[in-house]
Amino acid sequence: MKPSSLASFTRLASNAPWTCPSCRTQLFRQVKFQRLTPRQYSTGQQGSRGGAKTRSRVTVLAATATGVTGAGVLAFTDDIKYGYEVTERTGRVAATLAVCINDYRTSLNQREKVEDPSEQDTILKQCHKRCAERTLKVLEKNGGIFIKLGQHLSAMTYLLPFEWTSTFVPLQDKCPVSSYESIEDMFRRDTGEELLDYFSEFAPEPIGAASLAQVHLATVKESGQKVAVKVQHPGLAQWAPLDMALTKFTFSMLKRFFPEYDLEWLSSEMEVSLPQELDFQLEAANAIRTKEHFEKIPGLPLVIPRVLWAKKRLLVMANESGHRLDDLDYLDSNMIDRDEVSATLAHVFNEMIFGRNAPLHCDPHGGNIAIRKTTKKKGGKNFEIILYDHGLYRVIPEHLQRSYAKMWLAVIDGDMDAMKQHAYDVAGVTEEQFPLFASAITGRDYTIVKSSIMKSRSEEEKKTMGDALQEGLLSDLVTMLGQVPRIILLILKTNDLTRSLDESLHTRQGPMRTFLILAHYCARTVLREQVDEIKQSPGNLLSPRNAFRFVTAWMGFLRVELKLEAFELWLAIRRLAGFGKMQVAAGAGAAIL
Repeated sequence: MKPSSLASFTRLASNAPWTCPSCRTQLFRQVKFQRLTPRQYSTGQQGSRGGAKTRSRVTVLAATATGVTGAGVLAFTDDIKYGYEVTERTGRVAATLAVCINDYRTSLNQREKVEDPSEQDTILKQCHKRCAERTLKVLEKNGGIFIKLGQHLSAMTYLLPFEWTSTFVPLQDKCPVSSYESIEDMFRRDTGEELLDYFSEFAPEPIGAASLAQVHLATVKESGQKVAVKVQHPGLAQWAPLDMALTKFTFSMLKRFFPEYDLEWLSSEMEVSLPQELDFQLEAANAIRTKEHFEKIPGLPLVIPRVLWAKKRLLVMANESGHRLDDLDYLDSNMIDRDEVSATLAHVFNEMIFGRNAPLHCDPHGGNIAIRKTTKKKGGKNFEIILYDHGLYRVIPEHLQRSYAKMWLAVIDGDMDAMKQHAYDVAGVTEEQFPLFASAITGRDYTIVKSSIMKSRSEEEKKTMGDALQEGLLSDLVTMLGQVPRIILLILKTNDLTRSLDESLHTRQGPMRTFLILAHYCARTVLREQVDEIKQSPGNLLSPRNAFRFVTAWMGFLRVELKLEAFELWLAIRRLAGFGKMQVAAGAGAAIL
C-alpha cells in the first residue's frame, strides 16, 4: 500500500454527500463470469454427443437459474432487512418523541394547577427524569451518532436540567465496539490490501472505543514501529444521513410544540461538525497543524501523536499512551503536581483560543486527554499531556479573539460596563441578555461574576444555577444561544469541558491561577492589536506619538505579567510551606488586575 503523503493531509477533504458504503448491487458486480469455451469432442456417435450437450446445457441453465434466484433472494432479503431497520430506528425516535412531548404538556398543565412551589418543582423534575430515561434507551439502542449526541448533551450543564445531563453520563462509557472481522473487511475495501499485509501484529480488541470510532494497537510490519490505529465503525456512514435527519426532525418538533425551547441550532451545528469528525484525513491535517503550532512553544509539555498516514475511515498514528487526567492516585503517587497540570491545561487551551492562527480543539473531554510522567522535563515539568481526537477544530477569527480578550479582561477586572460592551461585540448580546450570557460564558452565577470570579465554585452556587434554570431561565438561555455566532457555541463547549477537567483535579489554589493565566493571554492579544494599529499609523515606531503609544501598551501588558509572576512565586512559597487550598476574598480579581 502507498500511504498518502503528509502534505496531502493539509488539503481540505471534499464535502461530498454521504452515501451508503456497501451498495447492495455490488453483489452482482463482484461476480466474475467466465466465457465458456466450446468443448472439442472426438469422433463417435452423434446421438451420444447430443445427449451430453443437452444434459450439460440443462445443468448449466439450472445452475445459472439457481444462482440468479439465490442472488435475487439474498439481495431482496437484504433490502427487507435494511428497510426493517430503517423503520425500527425511525419508529423508536418518533414514538419516544411523541410520548415525551405529551408527558411535558401534561406535567406543565398539572404544574399550573398547583400552588406549592416545592410541589411544582417536584412535578417538573420528575418529568425531566422520565423523559431523559426514555431518551437514553433510544440513544443506546440506535447507537452511532445518537451516542455522540447524548455525550454532547451530557456536557451541556450550562443549558440542560440536571436530570437530563446526569442521566446521559453513562453514555460516556457505553460506546459500541465493532468486530475484528468488520475492521478487516473495511481495511480491505478502503486500502485494497489485507490488514496483516501492512501490520505484523494487530490487537483484535480495541484499547478504547468511542461513539464514532475505536482504537487498536498494532505493529507496522516494515519498520516494527508500535502504532495506534483509529478505525471508524464500519456501519456508521450507512446510518449517518438518516440519523441526522431524525435529529433535525426531533428538534424541529420540539420547537413546534415548545417554541420557547428552540434547539434547532444544535442540530445545525451537528450537520456542520459531524462530516468533519467522520473524515479522518481532515483529522490528520488538524493533528499535524496543531503539532506544528505547539512545537513553536517549547515550554509546554504537550504531545500530539505523530500521524503516519490516513484514509477517510482509517488513521495510523504513533502510539502515545498515558493515564486519565482525573486519575488522582496516579498523579499523587508519581509526584505530579496537580496545580502544575491545571496551569499547563490553562496555557494550552488559552493559546488555542487567543494564539494567532491557532487551531482550537473543540472536544477536550476527559477521554481525549491523557497524562504521563516523564524524565525529559519540558518547561521544568515532570509530566506530559497527550491530546487525542483532532476531528473537530475551528480557527477563531482575529477580530473575535480581540473582542473576546477584552471581554475577559473586563470580567476579571470587575468592569461591568466594559463587559457589556465587549459581550455585544463578541456575540451581539443585549443588555437584558447580558447577565445570562455572563453566567454561560464563565460557568458562574451572575452575583459571583459581579463580585469576584476568582473564588472557587461551591456546591451551593451550582445548586443556585440549576434552580435558576428550572425557574424559567432555561428558555431565555436557549433563545440567546440560538442567536449567537456558532463559533461562540464551540467556545462555550470548550470552556465548559476544560472547566470540568480543571475542577476534577481538585487543585490547591482554586481558580485564581487559571484566571491569571487567562489574563496573560488576553493582555497579549490586546497588546498585539495595539501594536498592529501603531504599525498602521503614519510615521515609524520611533516617532514620538507612536513610541508613546507603544510604551503605554507595553506597560499595560507588563502590569499583568508582573502580577502573574508574583503570584506564581507566592504559590511556590505556599507549596514549600505546605499550605492548603487558598481562599479568595471578594473583590480580589479587581485588586489583582
